[in-house]
Amino acid sequence: MTAFDSDLILARLQGLHPKSIDLSLARIERLLACLDHPERRVPPVVHIAGTNGKGSTLAMLHAMLEAAGQRVHRYISPHLVRFNERILLHGQPIDESLLADVLDRCERANRGEPITFFEITTAAAFLAFAECPADWLLLETGLGGRLDATNVVDRPALTLISPVSMDHEAYLGTTLEAIAGEKAGILKPGVPVLAGPQAPAALAVLDARAEVLAAPLRAAGRDWHFAAGDHGFRLDSGMEVLDLPRPGLVGAHQIENAALAAMAGLALGLDADALCQGIRGAIWPARLQRLNGDLAARLPAGAELWLDGGHNPAAGQALALSLDGIAHGRPVDLVLGMLETKDVAAFLAPMRGRIRRLLTVPVPDEHLGRDPAEVAVLARAQGFEAEPAADIEGALGRLAEAGGEPAVVLICGSLYLAGHVLRGRA
Repeated sequence: MTAFDSDLILARLQGLHPKSIDLSLARIERLLACLDHPERRVPPVVHIAGTNGKGSTLAMLHAMLEAAGQRVHRYISPHLVRFNERILLHGQPIDESLLADVLDRCERANRGEPITFFEITTAAAFLAFAECPADWLLLETGLGGRLDATNVVDRPALTLISPVSMDHEAYLGTTLEAIAGEKAGILKPGVPVLAGPQAPAALAVLDARAEVLAAPLRAAGRDWHFAAGDHGFRLDSGMEVLDLPRPGLVGAHQIENAALAAMAGLALGLDADALCQGIRGAIWPARLQRLNGDLAARLPAGAELWLDGGHNPAAGQALALSLDGIAHGRPVDLVLGMLETKDVAAFLAPMRGRIRRLLTVPVPDEHLGRDPAEVAVLARAQGFEAEPAADIEGALGRLAEAGGEPAVVLICGSLYLAGHVLRGRA
């Protein structure tokens, strides 16, 4: 195998199954059996499901474990720049030659049978995790939980449920209870569960599933508590009270992610020093990330350019709560690109009255990208001053030409759009 042979294999794997999502565990279970069950040979697993905050929570837990001297693997999706980012071995993207090797082995073992891209690449990740020793594997679901390809680990050490809200309704259900039921599918008999802040309807579903499985569940706001302060937050675990620092990740919502990560760290036996280091030091791209370089240089002096991959109603709410923290009283302009499967109005509604100008753009190279003209119409119906632009560069140029007080410009609405921005900066 030579460098970037993985790109050729990944392109072939895309063709093994239609692009429509067909949730099932049968295909990946068949393939894992052909590979001699690497999922049974991985390090102890922390498995997380939820709608928002999964990646940030695991990024902080990862940093906490590393601060304690632990070797950590992590599985995430989707990637932003290169596929290698999905499979982190000891905190680093998988080496190109190893990636090509595990993908090739999975492709040969699959023998051309129908399988989704996520399923076969998840099997490749399990191969890599099984063959590279580590102390922990942090495993993030891709979609839902019950029938997600990551849900083949029989007994994780710990299960986490980040806040559950509406998203992917076409696949997970049209009610919060139905979506929570899918997320609760990762719970396992007797395995402890920590739940972040939940709506009552979602928590009721999680509690019911945990009771059936005798899985001890501790929920934020009921069994453990946190409260933001001037310099960080106070965490009451139910057994001890800790004063912890403000997260290094930007945004008011990161406090709740840090609290869930800290509770997980305590459950894994970490001390307060490791928790503090992880909360301060975690890095997670495209989550309220300040940009510099060529794109930012298109804006007038005094303006700032930020990037966020949030795309659902809860993410819109989180962004709205975070705007004052990054803008400090300055106007905010949005550059927005979204997919057809996302609810534009619900994403934008929390930011109503806080945005000066809004430019809509296509999501490049994405077949489900929504027409910018259509997004602009939907935004105007919500009371925004919105117009379509041909691309991000054009949108930034028009914002610069509009004049007025220099603004904080936020590119948002899609992780795929965020990845396009970061690839341009790579």
